[in-house]
Amino acid sequence: MVEIMLNPDGKLFIERLGLGMALAGEMPTAAAELVIGAVAHALKTQIDLNQPIISGELPIGGHRFEGLLPPVVTKPSFTIRRRASQVIPLDDYVRSGAMAQHQADTIRSAISSRLNIIISGGTGSGKTTLANAVLAEIAATAPQDRLVILEDTAELQCLADNTLILHTSDRVDMARLLKSTMRLRPDRIVVGEVRDGAALTLLKAWNTGHPGGLATLHANTAMSTLRRLEQLTSEVSQQPMREVIGEAVDLIISIERSAHGRRVCDILRVERYRDGQYDVLPLQVRQAQEAGDGA
Repeated sequence: MVEIMLNPDGKLFIERLGLGMALAGEMPTAAAELVIGAVAHALKTQIDLNQPIISGELPIGGHRFEGLLPPVVTKPSFTIRRRASQVIPLDDYVRSGAMAQHQADTIRSAISSRLNIIISGGTGSGKTTLANAVLAEIAATAPQDRLVILEDTAELQCLADNTLILHTSDRVDMARLLKSTMRLRPDRIVVGEVRDGAALTLLKAWNTGHPGGLATLHANTAMSTLRRLEQLTSEVSQQPMREVIGEAVDLIISIERSAHGRRVCDILRVERYRDGQYDVLPLQVRQAQEAGDGA
């Protein structure tokens, strides 16, 4: 089971791994209110007409919960996203057809070369699950590295011995955590999800002696990831940050969810930004060039 979704009309949908989403039954309004109220109590917060939205991690299991009450919805609604119980290795992605062998090889090479990697995709595309797979490869490839992981909600799993995990709070945002991270002696900086102007702080950190980082970002394609980064950095800067983006981001892995399941649809190598455009190379083109050079 991946996610449980209750709509305001009382219909309950469940998404199961590899099986997609299906109607599982119905829940009365009173029962939905009881669930949301119980979660609010467990999280030691309040949800009512003045505060109709609750977000947080369930005390048992750490699953992500988002609950809504009127007036933002017509009737109570909530979503529970299950926290991954195990890390899926890259080899399993290849065996299942979610990733080609040459894509897995490219990711492993990027990790060994300490490239900064961004995993992009839409909601529910599997970004976090793939990020956990990449973290497992980092732990196996560079066990001596110190990883500092920053998240809004606890979703990433890392097997590296020297790992420090930081979480945002109502008073400490991602930008503040990133500034603190620079004093924590990280070898690799990992951000669970880049969603605001803190993107600029992350890019600058990657550019100042902390290569080999990892982050996820909402974007539908590899190229739109670069445009999304421009939008996020513009929240805190009046100047275009395209050069900074071009220097900091080395590899973009785009993953998507389709009717046939999740799959890595594109990998893009970012060289630099110059002459008014990003100098990028799709994986397939890069491989063809390298094969030609070796001939």
